[in-house]
Amino acid sequence: MAGHGARGRSGGRPTLEEVAARAGVGRGTVSRVINGSPRVSDATRAAVEAAVAELGYVPNTAARALAANRTDAIAMVVPEPETRFFAEPYFSDILKGVGAQLSDTEMQLLLIFAGSDRERRRLAQYLAAHRVDGVLLVSVHADDPLPDLLSQLEIPAVISGPRSEHETLPSVDSDNYGGGRSAVEHLIARGRTRIATITGRLDVYGAQRRIEGYRDALEDAGREVDERLIAPGDFTEEGGRRAMRELLARCPDLDAVFVESDVMAAGARQVLREAGLRIPDDVALVGYDDSAIARHMDPPLTSVRQPIVEMGRAMIDLLLDEIADRRPAVSRGLERRQVVLPTELVERDSS
Repeated sequence: MAGHGARGRSGGRPTLEEVAARAGVGRGTVSRVINGSPRVSDATRAAVEAAVAELGYVPNTAARALAANRTDAIAMVVPEPETRFFAEPYFSDILKGVGAQLSDTEMQLLLIFAGSDRERRRLAQYLAAHRVDGVLLVSVHADDPLPDLLSQLEIPAVISGPRSEHETLPSVDSDNYGGGRSAVEHLIARGRTRIATITGRLDVYGAQRRIEGYRDALEDAGREVDERLIAPGDFTEEGGRRAMRELLARCPDLDAVFVESDVMAAGARQVLREAGLRIPDDVALVGYDDSAIARHMDPPLTSVRQPIVEMGRAMIDLLLDEIADRRPAVSRGLERRQVVLPTELVERDSS
C-alpha cells in the first residue's frame, strides 16, 4: 500500500496539487505548511501532514526552489553604517528574534548593510537578480527608496516600523506613541514640572510617534508644551550628549528628561553629571528600549521597554507567510498587515 500511495494520479511522484486535494485545502495552504509558516491552524497543518504521509509526498527542495525561482534565503537589510548596528542593542535584539524564529526552517539568513550610496547601488543589483526570497528591512527612514524598489521587483518584504501612517508594506512595530506618553505621565506623577525630551531622528516614524506621545501627555495634564524643552537627537550616545548640552543652555531649571533611546540617555547622563546635577534628585531621567544599558547605568535607568526580540520573531512570521503565498500583499488586494506590539514602562532609580 505504501508503494501504491507514493504515486500520484498521474502515475509519477505525488504533486502539491494532489496533496491539497487530499487535505481539502488550497495549494497555497500546503505550501505554507511545507515552508513552516506559522499562519496555519493546528487542524489544517495536521490535515496537510496526514495527506503528505498518505501520498508519500517528498518535497524536493532544490527542484522546488528552481521551479518556483526560490533561493531558500532571506536578507535582513540594515540601511545604516555597520558602526551603528554594532553599537545599538536594538539591532542585536532584532537579529536574535529573527534567528530564533528561523531556526526551525530551511531558510538561510543574509545580513546586508546599506549605509552608503555605493552599498545601496550594489544591493539594488543584488535584489534585482532575485537572489533572495524575501527581505526584512530594519531602521528605514522616511525617504528611503528601498521599500519602493522591493515593491517594484515584487520581492516579499516586511519592514520594522512603518515609514508613515500610510505604509504599504507589511510592518512590525511597537507602540511608540504609548511608550512616549507613559514616560511623560510617569514623570508628571513624580511631581516633575519642567520635563524636557531628546528626540530620535525625526525622519523615523517611530520617533515622530514618541514625540507625539510626549506632547499629548503634557497637554492632557494641562501643561503647556515648551519648544525650548525639545532637542533633536539621532539615537547615538554623542547625539544624547549634544542635545543635553543644548537643553541645559536653554533651560537650566529643567527637572526631568525623557530621552528616546537608552544609548542617548547614557550620553545625557554624562552631561548632567558634568554639570553637577544629581539623578534623580535634581533631574529625573527616563530612557527608551529597556536595554542592558538601562540596567547597568548608575543609577539604573527607568526605561520604556519595547519587545524587540518579539518584534524580530513577528517579522519572520509575516515574511514567511508572504513568501509562502508568493505574491506581495499589494497585488493580492489585501489590507496591509501592520503588527503593533505593546510597550511597558520599567521603573528604576533614575526617576
